[in-house]
Amino acid sequence: MKKASKIEKIAARCWNLLNEGKPFTPIFVVGTMLIFHLSDGVTLEETKRWFSSFLLTVPLFVLYYVYDYPLFLRNYLWVPYVLFLVVWSFVPTSLLLLAVSLYFFFTVFFWGTLYYHLRIGTTWLNFTRFWKLVLKNSDSTSGNAQEQLPKVLLLLSVWEYGVQHSVHVPSLSVFYMFVFAWSFLLHRYLFDWKPKVIDHYTNNVPPNHEPLSDRVIVIVIDGMRKDRFEQANAPFLKSMRASGTDFTQMETVYPARTVVCFTSMLTGTYPFEHGIRSNMVWKLGIRVESIFDSLRKVGKKGKVLGIAHLVDSLGNDVETVTAVMHNDVADRNIMERAKQIMTEQDLHLFVIQLIGTDQTGHSRGVHYDEYVQKIEKADALIREYVEWLQKQGKMENTTLIICADHGQADGIGGHGHLDEGERYVPFFMYGPVIEKGKRIDDKHSLVSLAPTIAYLLGAPYPSHSRGPVLTEAIRKEGKK
Repeated sequence: MKKASKIEKIAARCWNLLNEGKPFTPIFVVGTMLIFHLSDGVTLEETKRWFSSFLLTVPLFVLYYVYDYPLFLRNYLWVPYVLFLVVWSFVPTSLLLLAVSLYFFFTVFFWGTLYYHLRIGTTWLNFTRFWKLVLKNSDSTSGNAQEQLPKVLLLLSVWEYGVQHSVHVPSLSVFYMFVFAWSFLLHRYLFDWKPKVIDHYTNNVPPNHEPLSDRVIVIVIDGMRKDRFEQANAPFLKSMRASGTDFTQMETVYPARTVVCFTSMLTGTYPFEHGIRSNMVWKLGIRVESIFDSLRKVGKKGKVLGIAHLVDSLGNDVETVTAVMHNDVADRNIMERAKQIMTEQDLHLFVIQLIGTDQTGHSRGVHYDEYVQKIEKADALIREYVEWLQKQGKMENTTLIICADHGQADGIGGHGHLDEGERYVPFFMYGPVIEKGKRIDDKHSLVSLAPTIAYLLGAPYPSHSRGPVLTEAIRKEGKK
């Protein structure tokens, strides 16, 4: 299987400018205005008026970059727009119709059909389902129509009003003060579902200087919903769970985006500390130690096998796989590459990202049979991989951890804002030093993964690790 090329890594970063909601909004608004005014002629006077009107909208662009308006808060985005219509009585109908048309062309046809056909092989008729997913989507991407449309309509209306009329700046300033106050109050008093942050570094057990496991293998089924996993016919994974320790209330981090979640899992801390706040990584690399740094201190090797996005956070600790392949063969190819890497590098820690389930959720939705079928295929591939490890003599004192980085909500397989289906993920551990047939119902966080791996492998905790070691799963009497 091919690695992600330099071109693919650059393309992935460019795509995130359009995929992530915050950069998409200004790019789309500016692009729409340019297209709309192409026929006006480029005169100095027109350019000055166009640019000065743009400057009037900058506070609104800033506000919509700062505030997320997640989940039901997006409904309140219509209030400032309605207020604008009442006060200024201005509706640039042609411009707004162009914007709505371009938006649905981009999301439904360019993204949902052309992009997914070329990248993962979805049918050319994917738009027949994708439009419904865009309308229901609740995540933090550009495909969240209920969030993007009210933002775009207000920004374009204010901008175009400035192009066509003399703006009374004091009145506009009062309007902006209202929108800022409105946004602040909504997020201060209604945005109350973020996971609680652990306010201290890992201290529930001293670092373990004697390794309990020779090897830890973490298999992350990207985007696997907990309830859909329970519905899937996944005999191998469920048998492993029954023979190990199951954490039934394992919570992901906010925002529940893939690069954010993997970074938190492998550093033991949160976005405010490690610096990765979305899949769009403005400054490459993390600000804290990762579990791989901890392992290097004791002469041990670890790698992540994953898609190009993860390089932006974890750099050379990632062995990349190309994400440009038919989704039906993606996980199979990843597992074949995993065998090759383990043979060549004999890693102490190996984190494997399976992407088929997540990509099916994004392109086809989570409430369809295709999504469960990808979970079932992952089950078969993991069984095959574990049996291969056994034949290679690499399972004798190995701890296996199976989990998801986040779940997925309705819509385009959305994840980010912790909607239903996103927050709690499957997470269980299996191996000779792991308690058998144990179920832990207390709430835990994925930030516990890094310190738990460090404890099992006899390495120091990463520098800013906050998650407690999952000692409930570890045999008190050691290996049996």
